[in-house]
Amino acid sequence: MTNIKVNSVKICFDEENLRFTLYRDGTAWEWNPSYEPYLEYQGGKLRFKDAVSISHEQVENGVGTGIRSRYEGFRIGEVEIPYVFETYVWIERTTEDIYFEWIPVCEEGLRVDRVYWPGEMAFEEKKESWHTLLNLQQGLLIPNTWDTKLGEIFFGGYFGTAGGYMPWFSQIKEGEGYLALCETPWNAGYQAEHPAGGPYTHVNVWFEPSLGRMEYRRVMRYSLLGDCDYNDMCKRYRRYVNEQGRLRTLREKAARVPLVDRLVGCSFIHTGIKTNVREDSDFYDKENPEKNNHLTTFEEREVQMRELHKAGVKKLYLHLDGWAQPGYDNQHPDYTPACEEAGGWKGMRSLVDAMHDLGYLFGIHDQYRDYYLSAPSFDEDYSCRLVDGSIPKHQRWAGGPQSFLCATQAPYYVRRNFEELRKHQVEPDCAYLDVFTCNEGDECNNPRHRMSRRDCYEARKLCFEYLLSQGILPSSEEVSDWCVESMVFSHYAPYDFMMREPGSPKYGIPVPLFNLVYHDCLIEPWMMDRVSDGEDYMLYALLNGGAPYLLRDGAYPNFDGSFKTVGLGLREDIRRCSIVCELHERVAECEMVRHEMVDGDYSVQRTVFSDGTTVTVDLRKQTYQIVYGIDREREEKKIG
Repeated sequence: MTNIKVNSVKICFDEENLRFTLYRDGTAWEWNPSYEPYLEYQGGKLRFKDAVSISHEQVENGVGTGIRSRYEGFRIGEVEIPYVFETYVWIERTTEDIYFEWIPVCEEGLRVDRVYWPGEMAFEEKKESWHTLLNLQQGLLIPNTWDTKLGEIFFGGYFGTAGGYMPWFSQIKEGEGYLALCETPWNAGYQAEHPAGGPYTHVNVWFEPSLGRMEYRRVMRYSLLGDCDYNDMCKRYRRYVNEQGRLRTLREKAARVPLVDRLVGCSFIHTGIKTNVREDSDFYDKENPEKNNHLTTFEEREVQMRELHKAGVKKLYLHLDGWAQPGYDNQHPDYTPACEEAGGWKGMRSLVDAMHDLGYLFGIHDQYRDYYLSAPSFDEDYSCRLVDGSIPKHQRWAGGPQSFLCATQAPYYVRRNFEELRKHQVEPDCAYLDVFTCNEGDECNNPRHRMSRRDCYEARKLCFEYLLSQGILPSSEEVSDWCVESMVFSHYAPYDFMMREPGSPKYGIPVPLFNLVYHDCLIEPWMMDRVSDGEDYMLYALLNGGAPYLLRDGAYPNFDGSFKTVGLGLREDIRRCSIVCELHERVAECEMVRHEMVDGDYSVQRTVFSDGTTVTVDLRKQTYQIVYGIDREREEKKIG
């Protein structure tokens, strides 16, 4: 057993079973006894302890102290391969943080699919005060006593997707906790397990190759905290992001593009012009073919906007789907001209001009990942190519068969298409680049435009940055840690349960982990549906200090959270949105400084913003209370 100690933090390493235990002031964080460090490859798995040669040494340098281990040579059947990697586990003296580094040295003879290291913690006590934090969409807190089994995690837990908005997870027991932060998140994710009723929750990280090779050092950073809760974990991560120079607030973005301030306090409308579901699409309805095509003219949308203005909607943002001739989700990235049968460029210009006359903002749906085979400029040479030479394809969406456009090409198409809009005097205020922040980054092994997943995220950010340079506010489907510097708003940033059928059991307690870090950096519109007599999503919009959806026409029925809900009528919808808009005007640019369960009751939650505003909701009674920070106005009402 080797022990390393720096002040109050200690690590113990058992050389026999290769397991670590972390200590802070006597609180132990021990790896699950059933866990063995291992890696997977095509055809099986290799345990670290299967290495032909294993050596360990203590390392002392100017910034910390730790243990370096070397694993050299493995046998697969009768063949010995020269694969070599190292691990380095060390304590930084300045911060007392513990770093776990996995380092490829020689990748000859083996193609690794995944590395599972460091291991999950033993977290076995069936206690409500023992809980796990997952960045599953907006955030999830799972007590070890939670009755519902944790379901499938979106995108397999990839960091940088809807399954992992931020690259960290955390566990807390009796006020003592750890924050496990992935400093190299591009080819990484997490897996988690919570059985029905507990008594445990397990969570750990995995790493996968980049373009077929592990290639670079993978790093997990563990911070051990005392007297803490989930707020402390979020604020510790916010501090880390700020140290990295990646915290960009809405005020900073508004200094660059003043239009940001006009989006604050808007009601959001998501609707469309043309729907065209091809017969070779998985969404094609053979039983009801008339449902596959639909058209609303630009003039009809203009009339609708004027009527909303007359009805009292003061500030509004219109997100327009299906505005181009091919129809929604068709022929991208070749998505012009404006839909002829809906009024063409002239009709679209008239709608945009009307929006501006009314003081409203206008934005378009666009897409630079789905690469449709029906696009006139489609060339398979620019599709993402995997290491084995294959090109992934599917036909899920309305436009039918598609591959994925290598993101190295996306900025060129963005410039081309928005210049075309400008030529036709269509000047959008905002633009929605679909799926960039929901799906994992792509990789491409075509030597003409080879791209790692990290490169992909950078290319997507370049698309956002181009829009900002043109005075256009960029958005995408969801939110993600990597995009915060360059994106202004999202389509939504929901709790995971909102994406399932209303009434489905919750996997844990919804908590705003993302907003506790980034509330003052992005604008998030929230669903406003009253999904049942006992659940109204307006309360979550208020709790999160977000913008409201006045109308949200989902492109695909019963998908992406678009379910039939209780209709309240336009007048009531406008009234409810006005309440949320007023709060958003006050707190959009404020940090969310704290979230809490009032008196420990999960049904009564409160958020506190940096201007002193507090929002308290009672999910059981369906009531809310807003106390504004500056003049201490109070609004307290029951929904309905």
